[in-house]
Amino acid sequence: MQKDKFEKLVQQGIDAIPEKFLKKLNNVDIVIEQEPTREQLKKLKIRGLLFGLYEGIPQTKRRHYTWVMPDKITIFQKPIEQYCKTEEQIKEKVKETVWHEIAHHFGLDEDQVRKARKSLYL
Repeated sequence: MQKDKFEKLVQQGIDAIPEKFLKKLNNVDIVIEQEPTREQLKKLKIRGLLFGLYEGIPQTKRRHYTWVMPDKITIFQKPIEQYCKTEEQIKEKVKETVWHEIAHHFGLDEDQVRKARKSLYL
């Protein structure tokens, strides 16, 4: 998939986040990379595909939070394309990944993100 088309899918994923949460995003950049670095995979002990990564200080843990670099959410294009078979699946995986990483920005850990995601579909 062309990079600009993937960027549009990421923007659609961001736009799908409820406005009340988008307004509360604070000091976070969302970027697209082709794939994670070896260092990122090693640090996280990931052996499979990594679709997205949140790096920063979650809002729930911010104390005396001034003069810091923005948090970073990275969406990885190649792993998502490898995992998905159709453009529609890519669109859904991007949306899910954006949501997942933004949830980390708000302080949810992996278990909490999975439970919250599950509750959306019940």
